[in-house]
Amino acid sequence: MSKKLPIFTLGVEEEYQIIDPQTRDLRSHLSKIVDGAKIILNEQVKAEMHQSVVEVGTNICQSVDDASKEIRFLRSKIVELADKQGLVVGGAGTHPFSRWQDQPITDDPRYHTIVNELQDAARSNLIFGMHCHVGIENREQGLQLMNQACYFLPHIFALSSNSPFWEGRNTGYKSFRTKVFDKFPRTGLPEYFDCVSSYDNYLETLVKTNCIDNPKKIWWDLRLHPFYDTIEFRICDMSLTVDEAMCIVALIQAIVAKLYKLNTSNTSFNMYRIALIKENKFRAARYGIEGNMIDFGLQKEVETKGLILELLDFVDDVVDELGSREQINYVHTILREGTGADKQLAVFEQTQDLTKVVDLITSEFTKGL
Repeated sequence: MSKKLPIFTLGVEEEYQIIDPQTRDLRSHLSKIVDGAKIILNEQVKAEMHQSVVEVGTNICQSVDDASKEIRFLRSKIVELADKQGLVVGGAGTHPFSRWQDQPITDDPRYHTIVNELQDAARSNLIFGMHCHVGIENREQGLQLMNQACYFLPHIFALSSNSPFWEGRNTGYKSFRTKVFDKFPRTGLPEYFDCVSSYDNYLETLVKTNCIDNPKKIWWDLRLHPFYDTIEFRICDMSLTVDEAMCIVALIQAIVAKLYKLNTSNTSFNMYRIALIKENKFRAARYGIEGNMIDFGLQKEVETKGLILELLDFVDDVVDELGSREQINYVHTILREGTGADKQLAVFEQTQDLTKVVDLITSEFTKGL
């Protein structure tokens, strides 16, 4: 009989666009939404670097169902508070036409420090992501799972792609958000670390040499969290709908659980060079789920959709124990109906009007709340 899996707790963070319903442009909410939300939600909501962004985070959740309830509640509350200010809320990795030059920075010492150091790379970082923490109590194990889970980052990223437009242009990418974020140091796919002490040594060296003032300024696509017992997946674009977000969260949790199961039964998962995984990440950013990725085992190009179906087979034996079958099955809907990026592009193709794309982003945000 196979051993029971531990509970892989979840924490989900989402970054929301605050939008003027008349102009459809991003709008500063002058921290009124965050201040109003803090009364109800305490530390679950915070301002971001740009004043038109609101970040929310769930409490520690025991299951995908719990996380789903929390995200629905958080989205509803922020919509309600925005409505009182005459504003609406949307979910996408970038705004279709807003110019970063026009968006004020939040007056906070932390953001002033980042802008002072990174200048226009920071000011232009007007992007919106979804981060998912998976609880791992043993940091050594967490590091090994981080090393192995890297291989699947492009698959997850392709499903989340939801930022085809930037400053009024169709960029030709399904996710341009990561291209914007690439200007920051310490971003992208993480390096391979053979043990926690070498990872911690790396962090300590950066702090000691004044490269960073705290280890949270490692902004990789996946990181062993410096303060919490989690590995944090940071590669995803912000999702249009709750269903898409929860599907991706369920997939992330299932990947970690499956790799854990293999590790504890002494079955190793093939490790591939980060330089190779970067090729798949580029393809995911450029084509989303519509292109091809490389199957490194077979050493040939295969359809991305086929690779994602193989991933579903790979995690299938842990899904029911995690209780996330319904959310994982939504992958088939995304493969059939397209990602957020595909939906945005379809609206633009029909209307040639980016304000209609914004209307899609704000209407889908509240779907199923």
